Formats: sequence, C-alpha cells, structure tokens
Amino acid sequence: MLLAIDVGNTHIIFGVYQEETLVHAWRAHTDRDKTSDEYEVLLSQFFHISGIDARQITGCCLASVVPPLTPTIVNLSRHLLKRDPLVVGPGIRTGVKVRYDNPLEVGADRIVNAVAALARYDGPIIIVDFSTATIFDAISRDGEYMGGAIAPGIGVSVDALVGHTAKLPRIELVMVSRAIGRNTVESMQAGVMLGYVGLVEGLVGRIDAELGGGSKVIATGELGTVIAGQTHIFHAIEQQLTLEGLRLIYNLNT
Repeated sequence: MLLAIDVGNTHIIFGVYQEETLVHAWRAHTDRDKTSDEYEVLLSQFFHISGIDARQITGCCLASVVPPLTPTIVNLSRHLLKRDPLVVGPGIRTGVKVRYDNPLEVGADRIVNAVAALARYDGPIIIVDFSTATIFDAISRDGEYMGGAIAPGIGVSVDALVGHTAKLPRIELVMVSRAIGRNTVESMQAGVMLGYVGLVEGLVGRIDAELGGGSKVIATGELGTVIAGQTHIFHAIEQQLTLEGLRLIYNLNT
C-alpha cells in the first residue's frame, strides 16, 4: 500500500492506495504548530478506524506547499511507517517539462496535478484548483506545463470582505439561484459565489485562447463541485487529482 500526503495551506489530505485504487482518504486541518507526534496520533486513528496496519504501508509520497510542515510530516513517516517519504521537489522525476521562468517557484501541488491530468487527458488542459487560493494551471498541446494564474480563494475573499466591513456578516458558502439578493446574506452569496463563476469563466476563456483553443478544463479542490455545477466550461471534476498525481510520481521514481 502507498500513503500519499497532500499538505495544503488549509487542509492536509491523506490517501491510501492499494495498487492503482484509492481505498481510503482523510482530510485534516493544517496546523503549523502541531508536532510530528501529534500528527502521528491523528494518522494512527485514521488507520485504526479503517482497519489499516501501518506495517501494510510500503511507500509514502509527499507534496507540501507549507515548508515549515514538510519536516514534520517527513518525521511522521519515518516514525510511524519506518521509511523516508518521497518528497516532490527539485530532482524528482515527474515526466512533465516545466516552462515557468523559474521552475523552483512552482508549487509542488501544481506539478503533481499536471502529472495526474496528463495521465488521463490529452493537452491542452486547464486545471482549476479551488483551494485556499484558486489556481489556474495551463498545459500545452505538447504536454508542457506553461504556468497559469492565481486568484484569492473563495474563503479568503469572504474573510477579507467581512474583516474590512463593519456590518457584513460571515456567510455560508452555498450557491444561490439569482444574482439579485433580497437580503444581506443573499446579496453576499450572489456576489461571492456567482461572482466567482464569472471570474473562473473569464480566466479560463483567456487561458484557453492563449493555449490555442480546445482545452479540456478540469476542476479539483474543495469547492470544485459547487462552482462547476453553475457553468458548462468544465469537462470533468477530479476531486482527488493531487493524490493520483502523487501515486504516479511515486511509481515513476521507484
């Protein structure tokens, strides 16, 4: 079994693969102050609930966009699994040519997502990852990672809106059916949720034109299903795209 770990700014996702099949996945809040011992207790509980013995895990692959937590998760793997994880970064084979000005600036999760998308679809591809930030990644017709766009995530936008206004309340991030809200909460939900649909459609259209048209558009991330349900631009929703990319990269390197 392979343990894939995706360390994001808001959540850490753990996934267990039996060969090519994702058999278990768990999500935990990202806490930079937690020690490797505390994460070990948490992961051990996940294993126990799912009937997994840590000795069944024969490999571990890690992608992290939270540098202070990377050594913490590495130590977790060493202590609980008795093995060093494969950490996605410089020197790791991915099979994807990166055309970014400085490839070292590209988040590991963006390359991992590109690997998974290219394994399932032909280029050009646009990946929209709805996470702490909303990230648009562009893959050329030749399968090269070209770069993309980064926008504030939906939750971040709401936090900024509420934090800088005196009377606007915190709202639930649910989709509304009309753009004209009839109370404050509906008005905010229309502006945030439907406004994000417009943002996504606009940026995807521009990126697709720059790629030469005909792009397959893939949604992933926590709110991918919610946003994708309000537009026809997406060809697929791949909730576990990053975990699948980690599995592929692990196999490529081992």
